[in-house]
Amino acid sequence: MAGKADYYETLGVSKGAGDDEIKKAYRKMAKKYHPDANQNSAEAEAKFKEVSEAYEILSDSQKKAAYDQFGHSAFDNSRGPGGGGGFRYEGNMGDMGDIFESFFGGGFGDMFGGGGRGARRNGPRRGADVQTRITITFEEAFFGTRKDITLPITEICDTCSGTGAKAGTTPESCRHCRGTGQERVEQQTVFGTIANVRTCSVCKGSGKIVKEPCTKCNGGGKIKRSKTLEVNIPRGIDEGQSIRLAEKGEAGERGGKNGDLLVGISIQSHDNFHRKGNNIYLDIPITFVQATLGTDIVIPTMEGAEKYTVKAGTQPETVVTIRGKGFPSVRNNKIFGDLIITLKVVVPTNLSDSQKDLLREFAKDSGDSYKESKKGIFGKFGEKIKDKLDH
Repeated sequence: MAGKADYYETLGVSKGAGDDEIKKAYRKMAKKYHPDANQNSAEAEAKFKEVSEAYEILSDSQKKAAYDQFGHSAFDNSRGPGGGGGFRYEGNMGDMGDIFESFFGGGFGDMFGGGGRGARRNGPRRGADVQTRITITFEEAFFGTRKDITLPITEICDTCSGTGAKAGTTPESCRHCRGTGQERVEQQTVFGTIANVRTCSVCKGSGKIVKEPCTKCNGGGKIKRSKTLEVNIPRGIDEGQSIRLAEKGEAGERGGKNGDLLVGISIQSHDNFHRKGNNIYLDIPITFVQATLGTDIVIPTMEGAEKYTVKAGTQPETVVTIRGKGFPSVRNNKIFGDLIITLKVVVPTNLSDSQKDLLREFAKDSGDSYKESKKGIFGKFGEKIKDKLDH
């Protein structure tokens, strides 16, 4: 078999390398050249087959001993009975098969999006998650609540218990794949015979054939029905957060667990309050008399009214923080945000003549002219502007 690369050189190890060193070298090269990581690369695919072939021989003690003694000729069947000749690589290129899972922990396919081990696709499979959304009020988000939601959910058929077979009958093992759910397809290439494993085209991977389907589910083993579920919405939940109801989603297959139900939360806006994080913000209007003289006012909170004393001389847009009157933390209801209030001084309009006279008297008594002076509010700078305007 002249021209064929040395297996040790292919894996980049010495002839005296032990099993661990060979396995480590193969793992590194298999990751590097795997077809899922090198889409549409014929060179990478060829290299991957070379390292797979090398590992197939060097990881088996008997084959390795034969190779060490006779080289590639130990596996040249072209001169033997049958004349098949050449190396035969058998496996699922997409799922990697047992050889990779023995040291990749079953997750090799997932690293490249391969979807896991194909040889187990006819085993239990978890059902799909279901997503929905509900809208609650601002108050319900603060205090927590319970809501009933109704939505279509796929469940195991209660007539056939998920087998898909008519009552009194049972599914038969698929003869095409012998109940494995997979079929093997061989291809002749320049590198030899490649045997790939794929989902059985007859039973679609179930390993079973239903000859007399269930009349309720038409052989599918599942039915979709409207289902009402109660959702417990915790205190302090925020817009965009979701609640997970474990195993309340779509039914699994072949004994697999149900998926989960994910309930997204939308919160209606409030007429007065608005929320940022766990803080609540509120604008409170006060009169200019209250701001000037000071007074006691009543402030609404989510849990009742609070008394607050406005200090004399309070300026417009004064911000007041009332600790612990915001939203509770959804993770710890003993922790609360704050209520942050902005005092909005309201200037009156449509004053009566007597009210205007009182204000003029107030301005005169305080030495504050309500009319614009020559300098204006900008002092000398304003005076210069006024002079330019006069000229």
